Amino acid sequence: MVNVRDLDPGASPLDYYGSELRRLREEAGLKQGQLGAVVFCSGSLIGQIETAHKVPTRELSERLDAALGSDGHFTRLVGLVLRSQLPTWFQAYAALEARAAYISTYQAQLVHGLLQTEAYARAVLGVREDGNLDAKVAARLERQRILEREEPPLVWVILSEAVLYQEIGGPEVMRNQLAHLLDTQERDWVKVQVLPFEAGAHTGLMGSFNLLRFESDPDLVYTEDFVQGHMTANSQAFREGSLRYDHLRAAALSVEQSAARIARVMEERYGPSSGPDERAVA
Repeated sequence: MVNVRDLDPGASPLDYYGSELRRLREEAGLKQGQLGAVVFCSGSLIGQIETAHKVPTRELSERLDAALGSDGHFTRLVGLVLRSQLPTWFQAYAALEARAAYISTYQAQLVHGLLQTEAYARAVLGVREDGNLDAKVAARLERQRILEREEPPLVWVILSEAVLYQEIGGPEVMRNQLAHLLDTQERDWVKVQVLPFEAGAHTGLMGSFNLLRFESDPDLVYTEDFVQGHMTANSQAFREGSLRYDHLRAAALSVEQSAARIARVMEERYGPSSGPDERAVA
């Protein structure tokens, strides 16, 4: 067990968070169990966070700020902590994604991370479980906070129809995920199109890719292989990616037709809703 007094606050955002929590807790004259009781968690969890063995959630950080009167200190820190839980090679992309004015993506196999439900993300990230699944899921959900900003980016998503049929996490998870897609695209700044099977050969056959546009920075193309991600601001690469994306948009169903296709697959493949308030889709 790591002694909290031996933690190096500069080693990582998680270590710094832990050292700050211990410092402010002790200044408040509280034991770990006493603070835990105030913020509705165990003293053991407080201890694990203070020793950098557990990643805090945003909700807990907000409660800690309220309990310790720390003026949003932990709420601000937790974003850095959660981003540090992303794969090292992905962190630079996540930082740029958070600054983008326009995000367009084609996804051949999975729902894009910005639109995943917690259960779907957990199933995807849990394929190779390494004991840190909760932190990975929290980090992925943290990325989605950009959609809640006062001025969110415009997000345009094209999904291969195969994504709707690739059962991730079981029928209930998939049904909720498809329902989430329908709910999400009711926002003016999020649009989803489905590239149908009947489109045949298309310009996305090489695989998934993202295009990021910025107000003042160079535009980027992002792709991934099974090892890491690749970003480039090369203007010719971005031009080629944009051309491919324009062809995909033209071949995809309209936003309205896509919603109908998602709803149909949701009902036919994953069963009727068990809830009382089923939404209608135009």
